[in-house]
Amino acid sequence: MGSGKRTLTTAAIALVCAVTVLGAPGAAYASVSRPAPAPTPPRRSTPAADKDLEAVRRKLDELYHDAAVATDAYNAAAEQTKEQSARIVELAREIVRGQEKLAELKDRAGAAARAQYRGGGLPPEVRLWLSRDPQEFLDDAGTVRQGEHAAKGLLAEMTRTQDDLKQYARDAADQWKRLDANRKARAEAKKRIEKEIAAAEELQSRLRKQERERLRKLEEQAAKRAQTAWLDTGILKDIGTKASTDGLKAVRFATDQIGKPYVWGAEGPKSYDCSGLTSQAWAAAGTTIPRTSQEQWKRLRHVDIKDMRPGDLIIYFRDASHVAMYVGDGVIVHAPRPGRTVTIAGAGSMPILGVVRPDAS
Repeated sequence: MGSGKRTLTTAAIALVCAVTVLGAPGAAYASVSRPAPAPTPPRRSTPAADKDLEAVRRKLDELYHDAAVATDAYNAAAEQTKEQSARIVELAREIVRGQEKLAELKDRAGAAARAQYRGGGLPPEVRLWLSRDPQEFLDDAGTVRQGEHAAKGLLAEMTRTQDDLKQYARDAADQWKRLDANRKARAEAKKRIEKEIAAAEELQSRLRKQERERLRKLEEQAAKRAQTAWLDTGILKDIGTKASTDGLKAVRFATDQIGKPYVWGAEGPKSYDCSGLTSQAWAAAGTTIPRTSQEQWKRLRHVDIKDMRPGDLIIYFRDASHVAMYVGDGVIVHAPRPGRTVTIAGAGSMPILGVVRPDAS
């Protein structure tokens, strides 16, 4: 780095340090003090450059992990918004049906009241005296009693219908509040995703082409080390290879998407995020599963890793922020992160939280 010029690698590391300092307690106080003159950076050897790039790699992993967490929140809010919108539509239909039913009941109650008024104006003893046939009178009296019971039943049904309408209205208002809250949560998650991805892209944009290529190799080496350590446990000796019929369908769908770009919030057919890929793969196999990796971890059946089979989903990181599909022989297919495409990777290349099985067969 002669003639006092900084390399773009040094600038990228400076950005990492700036992000760390600005996020630390006391950063505002530190910014007030007089800065020391910046010394001219010494000429770096290759190992030192690799060390700097390794710091960049770790920072990128952190940024993309945070983006993945925000993506899960965005997808969850989107799913809840969809469900709440459908519920509001159904409640609106219930209200319309209830109003129509109430109008019909009112018409029937009015008709019954008019009929009772026309037939019930005379006292019973007078109607008995005027009747030519006592049996006819008794029949008429029974009809009147039936009419009275029917009228009471209509009034009770009207009351229940009115109560139902009030409850539907309350439910609809509640769903609207939740819908609004989830829309705001979705918008906030979108901002977080865009912020983290923009920071990662800014960090990478400061690297030269050769440095980006070296960074990619460092990423591959880190994944390979993790996969090797996982395989060295002898785990594959215990893992079966036979998949269910539906599992094979899901694997076939997922592997057919290899090469398509990762796009956060996407669930095909041209692009996917990690849980968009797994949920659509199992939908293609005829099984509906939760949309997000966190919900897949919460709601699908957990299986021991030694019982894992192709088609099962591996959940990664302690916060369940990433998911991939196991395809056999210690390999997964997944949508990694922004800037990458759906690809094959080692199942142990990331920290495994656990395994879930979408199908029951």
